[in-house]
Amino acid sequence: MKEILLATTNTVSGRETAEVVGLVVGGEIAACTEMLEDARRIAVERMKKEARAQGANAIVGVRFSSASIMQNAVEILVYGTAVKLL
Repeated sequence: MKEILLATTNTVSGRETAEVVGLVVGGEIAACTEMLEDARRIAVERMKKEARAQGANAIVGVRFSSASIMQNAVEILVYGTAVKLL
């Protein structure tokens, strides 16, 4: 399976966007601080899976967000726009 390119910018230098596929979101809730890295990785993988399912080969405008949702629990959210690059 081909790797999904992630970019925090809205464009990819030297590449033209052929089609905007749509918004993709990945998320995870972690109960302990030491689990945040795994939660971030899982959230990114879920976002990539959703982008692939929509036919994208890249995600641009990637943003990460986190919030404390209860004592000892943090929500990790990652989102961006799934696109097809030429």
